[in-house]
Amino acid sequence: MPNHRPGPTLAESRRRTPARRRRRWVTVLLVLAVVGTAGWFGARFLIQSVVNPQCTIQAAGITETFDPDQTANAALISALSIKRGMPPRAATIALTTAFQESKIRNLRYGDRDSLGLFQQRPSQGWGTKEQILDPVHATNAFYDALVKYKGYETADITKIAQRVQKSGFPEAYRDHEGQGRVLASTLTGHSPAGLTCRLDAVKTSVSPQRVASDLSQQMGVTTARPGSGFLTVTARDTTTAWAVAHWAVARAEMYGASRVSVGDRAWDRSTGDDGWSSGTAGRTVTINLG
Repeated sequence: MPNHRPGPTLAESRRRTPARRRRRWVTVLLVLAVVGTAGWFGARFLIQSVVNPQCTIQAAGITETFDPDQTANAALISALSIKRGMPPRAATIALTTAFQESKIRNLRYGDRDSLGLFQQRPSQGWGTKEQILDPVHATNAFYDALVKYKGYETADITKIAQRVQKSGFPEAYRDHEGQGRVLASTLTGHSPAGLTCRLDAVKTSVSPQRVASDLSQQMGVTTARPGSGFLTVTARDTTTAWAVAHWAVARAEMYGASRVSVGDRAWDRSTGDDGWSSGTAGRTVTINLG
């Protein structure tokens, strides 16, 4: 004969129901907490790993933003004007032209056989394809052509850029003179602490010797002393010191620089949005790598 177990009484069922509900709610809350925590960590990871790298330049009340590639190329163009002993106006003209022609990118294509930062054409005597795609060669070729025109320092930027480039759209240069001025003023050191970059964490870095070599080739600064993971530069004056410091920040993504200081003032990669720290600037620039 089957053994039937008596079911719970009505009173027992009423007592058990709240307990079951409480257990279900506790389970639901635990699941939500786990999902919420995972989502928070996931969002935090995305924010930390994808920060939308961007460089901001401020000068003369004007603010412009560029990506690290544009800023690195702009720093090279400005540095070569310093090496050649040219006035900041030369850098303004070159940067305005490069912005119009390529958005300051070293393009491997263009109209007909145009290439590079300035969209120079091998068929017009600017050099071979390989030479034009070398930013140092392309920029020096531009400056070589620019200095042939007396009075370029005070000439209308559209007219002088057109004389050098012989563009089919000469008036377009005028549209980008503001960007050219801001970049030139900051990257030649005449607007201290005017450049800051928000970048991802350093993944790889180059050697201090490589940075010293590039600084010598591009800006003509030969007083860099490589150390273990850093480079110290003694500039001839504070303007040059700021030019070196801005050059290093502008190319921080390329080199893997984590910190750049001018005297007591510093840009730190981990707090790039905060800009430069307060303090007294000097002639000594330190570039930390990695």
